[in-house]
Amino acid sequence: MEIIIDFTPDRPDIEDMCPEALRRYRQEIEEQIADLDEREPEDMDSEAYDAWADRHEALEDIRDEIKERLEELGE
Repeated sequence: MEIIIDFTPDRPDIEDMCPEALRRYRQEIEEQIADLDEREPEDMDSEAYDAWADRHEALEDIRDEIKERLEELGE
């Protein structure tokens, strides 16, 4: 059984955000991704790497959602 962990339980609803707030949020997410990239575990077969990869993917998904929303708003 696979357990899915939500790494972003307090994230805002991007549908309710104005373009300026979306751009600020995207910048925050990109900074988190960059910080995470600096802390990538070396052992790709470790649990630490799996957790790192899950977090990284979750942040990339959020960044993509923000980009799509900005495009919907014509930004």
